[in-house]
Amino acid sequence: MLEELLIFTRGGLILWSSCRALGGAALKGSPIDALIRSCLLEERSADASFSQDTYALKWTFNNDLGLVFVAVYQRMLHLLYVDDLLAAVRKEFSQIYDPKRTFYDDAFNEVFRQLHLEAEARSEEMKKNKQVTGSRPTKVTTKTNRGDTQGSGGGRKKGDSGKDDSDGDSGKEHTLPNGNSKMQENSLKDNSHARSVVVKGKENGDPNDGAFDVNKLQKMRNKGNKKNEVASNVAKNTSKANTKKNLKKNRVWDDTPDDKKKLDFTDPADERGDEVIDQVVVKQGESMMDKDDVVSSDSDEEEEDGEENSGASQKKKGWFSSMFKSIAGNNVLEKSDIQPALKALKDRLMTKNVAEEIAEKLCESVAASLEGKKLGSFTRISSTVQTAMEEALLRILTPRRSIDILRDVHAAKERGKPYVIVFVGVNGVGKSTNLAKVAYWLLQHNLSVSLAACDTFRSGAVEQLRTHARRLQIPIFEKGYEKDPAVVAKEAIQEATRNKSDVVLVDTAGRMQDNEPLMRALSKLINLNSPDLVLFVGEALVGNDAVDQLTKFNQKLADLSAVPTTRLIDGILLTKFDTIDDKVGAALSMVYISGAPVMFVGCGQSYTDLKKLNVKSIVKTLLK
Repeated sequence: MLEELLIFTRGGLILWSSCRALGGAALKGSPIDALIRSCLLEERSADASFSQDTYALKWTFNNDLGLVFVAVYQRMLHLLYVDDLLAAVRKEFSQIYDPKRTFYDDAFNEVFRQLHLEAEARSEEMKKNKQVTGSRPTKVTTKTNRGDTQGSGGGRKKGDSGKDDSDGDSGKEHTLPNGNSKMQENSLKDNSHARSVVVKGKENGDPNDGAFDVNKLQKMRNKGNKKNEVASNVAKNTSKANTKKNLKKNRVWDDTPDDKKKLDFTDPADERGDEVIDQVVVKQGESMMDKDDVVSSDSDEEEEDGEENSGASQKKKGWFSSMFKSIAGNNVLEKSDIQPALKALKDRLMTKNVAEEIAEKLCESVAASLEGKKLGSFTRISSTVQTAMEEALLRILTPRRSIDILRDVHAAKERGKPYVIVFVGVNGVGKSTNLAKVAYWLLQHNLSVSLAACDTFRSGAVEQLRTHARRLQIPIFEKGYEKDPAVVAKEAIQEATRNKSDVVLVDTAGRMQDNEPLMRALSKLINLNSPDLVLFVGEALVGNDAVDQLTKFNQKLADLSAVPTTRLIDGILLTKFDTIDDKVGAALSMVYISGAPVMFVGCGQSYTDLKKLNVKSIVKTLLK
């Protein structure tokens, strides 16, 4: 049973609802709001369906008029006529739609009833046809040498043994599965007494007739052996040449030792103690988090203009033909029109380190938003697709909620509680280092910070965090190794509350997303302490693995949660951003798959090397 069919504009104005117009029970929860938040605003509109609680939702668009049609039904029913009904409703409603009109109950109620009945009738008829065809017995093909044999594909009648039984093309030669052709006419005359009937390309006569020629088989084997010998000789020659080229040169050492060359890189703070530590915070300077990056688009626009001018001579024909099409009236975008431009955009995104799955979904979503839309005069398809993709990327990367941590810290301070941030992620991404950068940034805003050493698994993790705490002159709570990290974090938060610390930064052990014991320990830590922010620390170098990491982290946290309100990843900290040049696609992949914003970007080794994500700059780099 169809629960509701809703028609609304892309601006959010509801034009018609089956529940409002025809009566019906209100939907439990807000499945349509969830669809808008999770799919339509997140560029997942190309998905086949969406599920929320007990409901399943399907939708379609009229991009030219800016209308959205959504059907809601019980997920367990598997209604077959929903797609057909949506297409019919879109067609009928688009004919009566007027942008100045906002009420359609009187005009569309009866039309919808008729369309609904017709769709249900077609669905029932299809079910009956499937049942009838499924219950028909299949005919078994029997092989005999009689001339009145009847094949499964509508065989021949008695007395028609001399005719071909396939499709009436008696002049064509039929090939057998073993590669030999049908008997020639002269051999049939000589051996008329041994003539057999051919049923579906197989003979029922002598099994030796049409057998594979052994001499041919031997010749083919000899040819294959010769080819293999030639290939092996070529491989040997190339390997010898490579070994000659790749000879390692001997290292040349200096005869006399150079006293200026020093191999001891010990931190002077470790030798001189507090003498250097007092100056550490002063020397580092202002954190990059408080500096606004100004994106200058002039140089990029000049480069794009230069590229367009250089390629103008080669693309004049295509450019003028597209202009002619738009003037001539062929200005309604179809899927085949935008596929070449989308293919180029997908390849470009993948070269920027965007995961293939994400690039594919983005292109499908942009295609769904453009299909059927009218193209303006003197507007190229490629530029239209580029603009649509740029808007989609901006929507995805722009945070949906406030990421002002300083404001949240002050709000927690007014409640008399410390603001707790937990850093999670896989091994070796730089959690401890970037935790220290965040601590340095908070210290610059006159906030008291304490650290919690909850990585009780990796050797040297506590000592590493202790060094950062000593250099930044902030307290650290530690219990050593092989302790329960959830208990350590709880005691650290209690200690920070007694000392009236503003922020507690919790360091956790690196763990792979498939390591269930460690993921269970992480879930326990989060559920027991209820942190204000769970930050996933990920490398900007990662490509397709970003999807797997974040998906499984969220999935494990949800599956292993022991409390009703599941805590998932709240934000992302991207590290090693200074090593990737223009391969910035990991930011897009992580935000798309998790829905969490990028809150920090690590771009160096010093405490000041922490930035905000510049969304416009990232989008421009992705599409450049």
